[in-house]
Amino acid sequence: MKWPQPLIQAKLIKRYKRFLADIEIDQKLLTAHVPNTGSMTGCWEPNWPCALSVSSNPSRKMAHTLELTYNGLSWIGVNTGNANKLVKEWLHAGLIPELAGYQSITPEKKIGDSRVDFFLENHPILPACYVEVKSVTLKLEGKAQFPDAITERGQKHLKELIDIKKSGLRAAMFFVIQREDVEIFTPAITIDPEYARLLSLARKSGVEIIAYQCKMGLEEISLGKCIPTE
Repeated sequence: MKWPQPLIQAKLIKRYKRFLADIEIDQKLLTAHVPNTGSMTGCWEPNWPCALSVSSNPSRKMAHTLELTYNGLSWIGVNTGNANKLVKEWLHAGLIPELAGYQSITPEKKIGDSRVDFFLENHPILPACYVEVKSVTLKLEGKAQFPDAITERGQKHLKELIDIKKSGLRAAMFFVIQREDVEIFTPAITIDPEYARLLSLARKSGVEIIAYQCKMGLEEISLGKCIPTE
């Protein structure tokens, strides 16, 4: 995923009210939108370098969006909305071996009272597959972990994937690791033990757990390596 416009490098002063951040550019302060509902634990500290995108939409209250932060080891993608954009691009390009070969890719597939991020069908051999996507930015004990806060919504998604698998279709939980300073993915049992329990149950039920690391950069975010999941 190439950035539509060059990102602006700046300094992150503070994040507050969840969706706001004070940013310093050329010794001037501005307020940027933070597209992340999580705690962003380990994703920012005062005075960390960061990178912003700029919208040309005149109706936006804040033109700048916080896209990346830098901890000295890796750029970290804090815009959680980019995870679905990345997976969509990778699926259409056939870059994910585990999910390749499907001729039809439908985003936001409605199932019951919910929507699953992607529905793949028309594979020459395999049954249709539902794919749920999560953006991972948390690093604890040297590992990528999810979630960074209790997520009842995420728990619900896992239950839905288990039911889908029981119906005879494929179901996959796809974790997009938006940082390069980790080598293993594991559920954040100390933060949301119920999510960790359900992820383990999902795996035992046949739901496929897939985690790919991104190559993070100021010009683009691209597909990195598949990393082990615990």
